[in-house]
Amino acid sequence: MATLLLPLTILSLVAAGIVAGHNVTISLLDSAIAKGAVCLDGIPPAYAYSPGFGDRYDNWHVFLEGGGWCQNVDACLDRARSSNGSSAKLMSTQNGIVSFGGMLDANSTFNPDFYNWHVVKIFYCDGSSFMSDVEDVDPKYNLTYRGARIYDAMMDELLRIGMGNAKNALLSGTSAGGLATTLHCDKFQSLFHNTTRVKCVSDSGFFVHGEHFMGADWREAFFFSVISTHGLANMLPTSRTSKFSSTLCLFPENLVPDIQTPLFLIESAFDSYQISQNVFSPSDTSPRWISCIRNLMFCNWTDIKIMKGTHS
Repeated sequence: MATLLLPLTILSLVAAGIVAGHNVTISLLDSAIAKGAVCLDGIPPAYAYSPGFGDRYDNWHVFLEGGGWCQNVDACLDRARSSNGSSAKLMSTQNGIVSFGGMLDANSTFNPDFYNWHVVKIFYCDGSSFMSDVEDVDPKYNLTYRGARIYDAMMDELLRIGMGNAKNALLSGTSAGGLATTLHCDKFQSLFHNTTRVKCVSDSGFFVHGEHFMGADWREAFFFSVISTHGLANMLPTSRTSKFSSTLCLFPENLVPDIQTPLFLIESAFDSYQISQNVFSPSDTSPRWISCIRNLMFCNWTDIKIMKGTHS
């Protein structure tokens, strides 16, 4: 079960480094095509791998990239034209290189605990937190919803190159990747022998339903659309869907009670996305409210109360 929920106001441990990290080559997983594990646009998924070394060569860290969700066909079409929906777009915009920083950094000064682990970053190109598995390609828009297959194909590849022999294994992710970490945590643990120590870290991925707080209906409707668009109703844990609607089962507050693998949840007390990106923000989206988000000196008491509600 989940073992820790830390409201942090410091910079994300996973997503941000103090200085620029080391550069790693991005690779396409061409073998995924035969498994139907492709991005929204039908292109093979991408990953970046930095081999471990030294006395921690037997340790592996797998990081799931975040980047929101697409909740309808139009949003998924837009996403398929971006690096969050197409590996081809990712390769062109990144020039085939990604910088590993934070917990992915190979610099022992800035990342003393994980710097010489095997590190794999799995890029996010499905818009469903690596959960969709729709067999048919959308005939009108040529969109492919296969996030779960991407996750499985990536795990198969990592096991092929040696991850199954790990002494320690860590699955982590930020934002939508943090939600994916929560959803896949026990499944990740099942890949290893009983002697392997497996843990998960979800960073900024605890998206709350908060039915008694402003915006709850909007949040529920949004996740309902994500589930409908990506066909997720049958992909969510049955231990949860037997107690809640499929929509509510996408909220971590309803997921973590059943998770058996040690799961560490890192969440800012004032998460900028959950406050400012139409999640907790009030219906007043005026410049005054935006100014409040950026500087508390411009907030009134009602604004402060709304913000405090995000971590109560």
